[in-house]
Amino acid sequence: MVTTAEPPDIHHLDAACLVTVKPAGLLAVPGLGEHGALCLSAQVQALYPDALVVHRLDMATSGLMLFARGAEAQRHLSAAFANREVHKCYIAVVHGHVEQADGAIDLPLMADWPNRPLQKVDRAHGKPSLTRYRVLGIDAAAKTTRLELEPVTGRAHQLRVHLLAIGHPIVGDALYGPPADALAAPRRMLLHATRLVFPHPVTGTLTEVRSTPPF
Repeated sequence: MVTTAEPPDIHHLDAACLVTVKPAGLLAVPGLGEHGALCLSAQVQALYPDALVVHRLDMATSGLMLFARGAEAQRHLSAAFANREVHKCYIAVVHGHVEQADGAIDLPLMADWPNRPLQKVDRAHGKPSLTRYRVLGIDAAAKTTRLELEPVTGRAHQLRVHLLAIGHPIVGDALYGPPADALAAPRRMLLHATRLVFPHPVTGTLTEVRSTPPF
């Protein structure tokens, strides 16, 4: 967990929106507990008071987060997410050798209520959830695979649960990975939101922002 505030790493800034990089271990929005007030949204709003949250990343995930500047921009960007007009790309390192060069994971997800905040695959009651993936490289020595991931839907923990479901949990995932990952603190989860494409809330022009994974 990040326990000290640092200036946001801004990758895009204009009068209607901004995109910054959330570090792994930092909350996206305020949470509970001793360090609950330390979050990316508070850091951004300290510099840009009109910044409003449009979407979130898990605390363990790093990468690009989009903020609207003002209520009107927030309405436009929220609608773009709801209509699947926003395209997100992640880089992950997963356990094992993913043999198929590319593919899709189409498994319905829902909350694992007795074990919140965990999510689970539930074919009877889960919400439709789709993730596309492409293999970028294999590390035979480490027994890991580097993947490019595109979440078509945006369910909670979608990438983490989908990869677990096909037998390749994300390296460093303390919730869904093997027990050794949960004990490997402070090692981070190797998942980074690397690319974001969205219709600009004023002009409608597709805006693309990229961030290089720190792993």
